[in-house]
Amino acid sequence: MPETDDQLFDAGPLSRPDSPGGVTSGGGSLSSATHAAAPLAVRMRPRTLEELVGQEQLRAPGSPLRQLVEGDQSMSLLLWGPPGTGKTTIAAILSQQTDRRFVEVSAVSAGVKEVRAAIDGARAELMATGRETVLFVDEVHRFSKAQQDALLPGVENRWVTLVAATTENPFFSVISPLLSRSLLLRLESLTDDDVRAVLAHALSDERGLAGAYTVDQDALDHLVRLAGGDARRSLTYLEAAAGAASSRGSTTIDLETAETAVDTAAVRYDRQGDQHYDVTSAFIKSVRGSDVDAALHYLARMIEAGEDPRFIARRLVILASEDIGLADPTALPTAVAAAQAVQLIGMPEARLNLAQATIALAIAPKSNAVITAIEAASADVRAGKIGPVPAHLRDAHYQGAKKIGHGATYTYSHDEPYGIAEQQYAPDVVLDAEYYRPTALGAEAALKERWERVRRIIRGK
Repeated sequence: MPETDDQLFDAGPLSRPDSPGGVTSGGGSLSSATHAAAPLAVRMRPRTLEELVGQEQLRAPGSPLRQLVEGDQSMSLLLWGPPGTGKTTIAAILSQQTDRRFVEVSAVSAGVKEVRAAIDGARAELMATGRETVLFVDEVHRFSKAQQDALLPGVENRWVTLVAATTENPFFSVISPLLSRSLLLRLESLTDDDVRAVLAHALSDERGLAGAYTVDQDALDHLVRLAGGDARRSLTYLEAAAGAASSRGSTTIDLETAETAVDTAAVRYDRQGDQHYDVTSAFIKSVRGSDVDAALHYLARMIEAGEDPRFIARRLVILASEDIGLADPTALPTAVAAAQAVQLIGMPEARLNLAQATIALAIAPKSNAVITAIEAASADVRAGKIGPVPAHLRDAHYQGAKKIGHGATYTYSHDEPYGIAEQQYAPDVVLDAEYYRPTALGAEAALKERWERVRRIIRGK
């Protein structure tokens, strides 16, 4: 990433010095944190769209963001995404790379009066000099309806170019009139590779650590995992780790130093290697073995190591049928519900759903009768035991079917005592096969008793 001068977010001349409380003009706090003691995350904030890591969909040629920055197009933006994905950075780039006046409004301290004052100031500036104003509102979901309403005239008349950032779903947290007058840009969490790129740049860049420290691979992996796709968090952790190394008189950030700095032990777990398979195997075998505590231990190891929660959920769904089956018919719906919850909610909250499913499946009675049944049936099919369908079971819905024997002697089960008819269902070649052998465990005990009675009736024994 190219280096520029030290005035990272200089937005040009300041507006009048008597700016109302909660409102900062001329670049606001985004342009004032360039001193050496500023946090690493602030010093390393990108100054151009090219320096912005990730969010390729927003930086493409002709994109609204590109038009706003390079083409001086007037439009209002709603930036929606998780923390550390670049919302404030985009606002800072706008303050740096356009000729617009930049005003920052605090959603925490500014009221309706301050918002209206900012709008009025922008209008006056536009009328007097023709200079447009970018109004940046961070955490816009914290604004009341009245405060958001106060933004509408400025947005509607283009007295300001509104850039509002939020971590909350704007369809629930932003009023409809403001939403309809703004372009919604969705920011995604950074990938692990993106975070690595951010850390690598911070280690080498003059604004950052300027090559003063090296990071061991294990330590780097630990920082990347803890960041969770949050660039700002990754830089905060890196700065803490560098401070810990410096206090030890070292220029190398090793795993021990990184663990000490962020007060979190590294979970040694390679999602592509033996540790992935070993821990997963231990997890499944602990649930199968009904050891709830051991199962939760391995679940926690996978979660803390950043394992894909969808993978964990899929394994539980498989286990529900493979190892529990009809010994507890609620096991499969429980596992499927957990998998759906993971999709709907995401982490970290979905860990509760995974834990609930893990506990339920671990303490459930166990039976492998389902998998042994389908495996036995499949083995016969693969061995060529595929006889013709008995004539009385064949499709008889079309005219003339019964003339060729289809369905002619079929007995309708509901007309028989207990709703069960004595007749042949299986082909002759597997007539005496017994695939499903229910256990006497859990709910399957009752199924075992029933299936034995039913089978005797069907086969006339």
